[in-house]
Amino acid sequence: MWAAAFSVVSTTAQAQTQSEFATQQLQRQQQRDKAQSDKAEDQRPDVRLPREQGPQAGAYPADEKPCFPIRRIDLQGDSAAQFSWALNVAHDAIGMCLGSGGINTVLARMQNALVGAGYVTTRVLAAPQDLTTGQLTLTLMPGRVRSVRFAAPADRDGPAWRNAVPARPGDILNLRDIEQALENFKRVPTAEADIDIVPGEQPGESDLLIKWQQSRPVRLSLSADDSGSDSTGKYQGGATVSLDNLMGWNELVYFSANRDLPTAGGRGQHGTRNYALHYSIPAGYWLYSLNASRYRYYQRIAGANQDYIYSGTSGNLEFKVARVMYRDAARKTTAALRLYQRRSNNYIDDTEVQVQRRQMGGFELSLSHKEFAGDATLEGTLAYKRGMHFFGTLPAPEEEFNDGTSRPTLINLDATATLPFKLGASQMQYQTTLRGQSSSMLLIPQDRFAIGGRYTVRGFDGEASLSAERGWLLRNELSWTVGAANQLYLGLDYGRVAGPHAALLAGNSLMGGALGWRGQLAGVQIDIFTGRPLRKPEHFRTARNTGGFSLNYQY
Repeated sequence: MWAAAFSVVSTTAQAQTQSEFATQQLQRQQQRDKAQSDKAEDQRPDVRLPREQGPQAGAYPADEKPCFPIRRIDLQGDSAAQFSWALNVAHDAIGMCLGSGGINTVLARMQNALVGAGYVTTRVLAAPQDLTTGQLTLTLMPGRVRSVRFAAPADRDGPAWRNAVPARPGDILNLRDIEQALENFKRVPTAEADIDIVPGEQPGESDLLIKWQQSRPVRLSLSADDSGSDSTGKYQGGATVSLDNLMGWNELVYFSANRDLPTAGGRGQHGTRNYALHYSIPAGYWLYSLNASRYRYYQRIAGANQDYIYSGTSGNLEFKVARVMYRDAARKTTAALRLYQRRSNNYIDDTEVQVQRRQMGGFELSLSHKEFAGDATLEGTLAYKRGMHFFGTLPAPEEEFNDGTSRPTLINLDATATLPFKLGASQMQYQTTLRGQSSSMLLIPQDRFAIGGRYTVRGFDGEASLSAERGWLLRNELSWTVGAANQLYLGLDYGRVAGPHAALLAGNSLMGGALGWRGQLAGVQIDIFTGRPLRKPEHFRTARNTGGFSLNYQY
């Protein structure tokens, strides 16, 4: 009887201890998923068409003869009201005495404003008129899209253009619509596209001629790395099958499967499985995407009288709709709404640990901006996330003790600046990334901001982390391009956490460094690095030196 009682107590204690273990596994998988998502975002094309050179527009000529005092400038013609903003560049001409040279300067400035805004086929003219009234009337001739079509032979085999091209026949032609269309076509990695503006039969009309080709509709990717946990399998391998534009709507579909790679000492003792499905389709300035994933891990634990299998599962489902709200030649702003549901369950052998069951859902509103400043690129996302009662949300186990909630409110920031430069004959690049989270609520472990590991603060092995309600980290990387496809890089990272649960930690900040090489060998993309902690709390457990690798092959 005493043995049975001791076994029950031991099992319960193990369940409590393994709750922390489960948290580490889920946090690690969340960081891994985010890294893969960020990598996919980086591969999305950014199309910026060369700006056409408008007419020269210098200063207004002085002492023109003859000239006429101008008290007002008006714009007339088809869609003139839509372009009234172009008059702002000629506002300083009001009150001046203008002759033919001055009027040409007004026209040149307005034409440049139109071209700068992407209206490259729209013209502004000055018809003969009586200027003794003090009123200068300009005529707008909008350039319109007559038709959108594919060039032969792609017109028979190409994808649908209606969900890729925002412009429709009859719309005023704008380069921004063409840039968006090219991004929608080129988001399929195996496709290449170009769009020519061809003059139409009538003045002001143009045809958009799409040149499109695709190498193949199916891709296979194989990967291997050592980003796993010692407890469930250090070495991880995966395969991804991607279907590009299979239905002809410029859609992306991929299915990935990942698992721990067998090792001599770990066979049957631990393991992980992860499956993910992605589908996304553009619609002009809109993008719709659906993601689903399932993760499972297990570990054999020695009990007092027998071994136990401690395991856990988690599932995520999300739907996201994003829209480009603004774009010009140097910047792009996107708003998005994401609905999500996630759940997790933990088991000892085949018996679920009921007090660790979680199911929650909510929404996230985000605003993203990307800015091109010369060779530098600045991009960032600000997100507001809130848990809701829908999607079958269950109260979090911590709510019984007022120590967390399944309906959190979070604000997240993710910003990156990239600056390529030359040092002598060497091509260099500096990149800095700032991530942060803020919340005034007590959060469950999966919602806390965690640092320590290759995806957050490098130099740490990731077996332990610091996490709390609020936090920020700064990742800095200086890279040197060697040859055509190789980079040596040096990383220096720092992170800090704060909030009610930070008081229970060994400390609240980490700093680490890394030295690595990225390159390609025999078609395999390779990333190898070594790192070490530079500053940590005294009792924070981590290896004195750490290293890692990742391999990726795509066919």
